[in-house]
Amino acid sequence: MIDTHCHFDFPPFNDDPEQALMLAQDGGVKQIVIPTVGQSNWAKVQQLCQRYPALYYGLGIHPFFSAEHTSDVCQRLNIELKEAAQQPHSKCIAVGECGLDFAIEIVDRELQQTWLQAQLQLANIYRLPIILHCRKAFPELVRAIKAETPSQGGVYHGFSGSYQQAVQLIDLGLKIGVGGTITYERAKKTRETIAKLPLSEIVLETDAPDMPIYGFQGQPNRPERIAYIMSAVASLKGISIESVTEATTLTAHELFKIPS
Repeated sequence: MIDTHCHFDFPPFNDDPEQALMLAQDGGVKQIVIPTVGQSNWAKVQQLCQRYPALYYGLGIHPFFSAEHTSDVCQRLNIELKEAAQQPHSKCIAVGECGLDFAIEIVDRELQQTWLQAQLQLANIYRLPIILHCRKAFPELVRAIKAETPSQGGVYHGFSGSYQQAVQLIDLGLKIGVGGTITYERAKKTRETIAKLPLSEIVLETDAPDMPIYGFQGQPNRPERIAYIMSAVASLKGISIESVTEATTLTAHELFKIPS
């Protein structure tokens, strides 16, 4: 399995990343994609991924932290991506996590949109997929993607929307990131959507240590608990866990160009 969205540099994993990675691999997770959230954790994540072969990363600026970055940081991001692109076996496999979050009113919406547009452009310049975050800004996000469509596709992370929204995203070349939400029976809309979507259009993620799995509320989420998400997808679709594992892992490999 591949966890396509895990903040492995956050607590509790940063206390003992080797032990955390061993637990994940014992649980069947062979590779992890770590999205960065801003300049403050780029170097830390890069160092982690150089140290551990199973880890890969995206470089980006999360909308939460838009106001903490000045325009010169965009140039720094450009330089970092350019340097990564020149490496023969780069561990940088995406741009992100970036996007729009209008649920947080303290961060200027226009500033969020400016940063998103810049990162969409950089993803196309360096031919990398994009990892997208979105809350309460779906129409605005779709408009931004249509204006600067990612040539290498990407993932709409933490999907919890309707079937119609999922189809819109797929039509724009994006994969649907499926996380712990579908382990809750009350998430009927999302569960019904995932049941209807082609298996080839989804990838699995934990968003650990966030987005807890049902039964583990109040605890930090962990990458090895992706097995519960895998099981929920298999149950919703009425297919084997092995089929879900094979299909979603293949999709993640192809999207992020991670060696198998």
